[in-house]
Amino acid sequence: MLPNKLGEILIKQGLIRSDQLQAAVTEADRTKTRLGPTIVTLGFLKDSQILRALEKQYGMPGVDVAQFEIESSLSIIVNRDFCEKHCVIPLSKAGTTLVVAFADPSNLQVRDDLRYLTKCKIQPVVATESTILTAISKYYAVATNDLIVKGEEAEVETQMTNTASAVEVGDATSDDAPVVKFVNGILVEAIRRRASDIHFEPYEKKFRVRFRVDGGLVEASSPPLNSGPSICARIKIMSKMDIAEKRRPQDGRLKIRLNKQNREMDFRVNSIPTMWGEKIVMRLLDKSTLQLDMTKLGFEVEDLKIFKSAINLPQGMVIITGPTGSGKTSTIYSALTELNRVDTNISTAEDPIEFNLEGINQVQMNSEIDLDFSAALRAFLRQDPDIIMVGEIRDLETAEISFKAASTGHMVVSTLHTNDAAATITRLTEMGVPPYLITSTLNLVVAQRLVGKICESCKEQQQVPEATLLNLGIPKVDVPRFQIFRGKGCAACNGTGIRGRLAIFELMPMTEKIKDAILRGASSGELRNICREMGARTLRRSALLKLARGETTIEEVINSSVRDDI
Repeated sequence: MLPNKLGEILIKQGLIRSDQLQAAVTEADRTKTRLGPTIVTLGFLKDSQILRALEKQYGMPGVDVAQFEIESSLSIIVNRDFCEKHCVIPLSKAGTTLVVAFADPSNLQVRDDLRYLTKCKIQPVVATESTILTAISKYYAVATNDLIVKGEEAEVETQMTNTASAVEVGDATSDDAPVVKFVNGILVEAIRRRASDIHFEPYEKKFRVRFRVDGGLVEASSPPLNSGPSICARIKIMSKMDIAEKRRPQDGRLKIRLNKQNREMDFRVNSIPTMWGEKIVMRLLDKSTLQLDMTKLGFEVEDLKIFKSAINLPQGMVIITGPTGSGKTSTIYSALTELNRVDTNISTAEDPIEFNLEGINQVQMNSEIDLDFSAALRAFLRQDPDIIMVGEIRDLETAEISFKAASTGHMVVSTLHTNDAAATITRLTEMGVPPYLITSTLNLVVAQRLVGKICESCKEQQQVPEATLLNLGIPKVDVPRFQIFRGKGCAACNGTGIRGRLAIFELMPMTEKIKDAILRGASSGELRNICREMGARTLRRSALLKLARGETTIEEVINSSVRDDI
């Protein structure tokens, strides 16, 4: 629907004032979004009000597409580009009649085009732009000719479960394999929406596909329940996994090339058996988005100086800590890139190798041949290394060899899973590492988390009670300098208000005072207090700095860190 036509309808029916319409048009032009969703985002009208107005205007039934379960097979009948261009979506098909939701049902040319494309009689219904666009993102698989899958067999015939027939899995351009089209479409859609993970999840009464975008999971598609085994088998074939083994977890890897964008994408694949079938999670490894510039990771200026000076020392150890998905890999890879010179020999032991780095010797762990972190480290010490990266210190043996390497003229970088920097020391001592070895070799501990970044397209200032800011741990004297922002939600951020993420850091340099405390067996609480007395910035303080600059939200601060007095 043309923006001015929707505006005319709403003004004619007295639902919106002309000044509100002008403000919405201006905002829509600024954010490059459609008028309907912009009016709803600005709070002038609800989506249901726009739908009722459209029903009255066109004299036809309206459909809330958000509440409508769309048959996934319809995505093959009308392609995504056509739907997005004309803001339409097919809802159901009965015989030769196709029910289609239109944002502008008066456009007879689009109806004629649909009739020609589908060879069906078109039954139009009216719906709002925002619900149609959301449904397109949710249900549509992108055209498969945008995707070439590398390294797979051309044709494989595989037997599914007892309840599914044999499915012929061909190449990515096959016209007779809906499962191939669906899986390829999901992969491309995940890349388009900047997802970090794809979850294929079987349940008793449904099969669900979800994307993790900017840290949160959103539902992407709900294919028919009986297609679940075929979809999982297709992914396992593409990832070189054993399709006959459904009782044990498996790992695989997949590489695709996007023709139109002329870039490659790696996927790390893992399957586990669940009550209702195999669940598969695919981690997207996009080297083009890997941030190797240390100045753009999120470090404050003073913290970046401390971190750079620690990793540039000729020997010792730097440990980066945080939960899975906290950005540790990006930080380590950026540090290795900084250190990667012709005169430096760098070896890494990783499980798995997430990104290939030119000039760095990366070794993949393999439990089947007993190649674990400790075995790789022992081999590294005979390879004339300058810098060693250990993917994770998981046990005493790995810890002992890592600290031995760090104390004999090598720089060692590794990770550990703890809540904050101070807890890292406690974890190492509980693991069995002697305190004297920790104090003599450890240079720096870095704890990190990720916070959502406010979407610039829909950013707005937010009025927050002073008590809320005080509860975050902000001193009363500093409250006036905090201008709080949030994202209202728009098409650019999938309605979440968050687009992209930033890292927050907590650094604990091994000063003499901290070393003395470790040697006398200080608890993690005592170490935290010493760090605060020294003026070290905690995770919460790092998050609050980004809140004060209008880069993140209160909710993100709460979700990523705890108050310093807790």
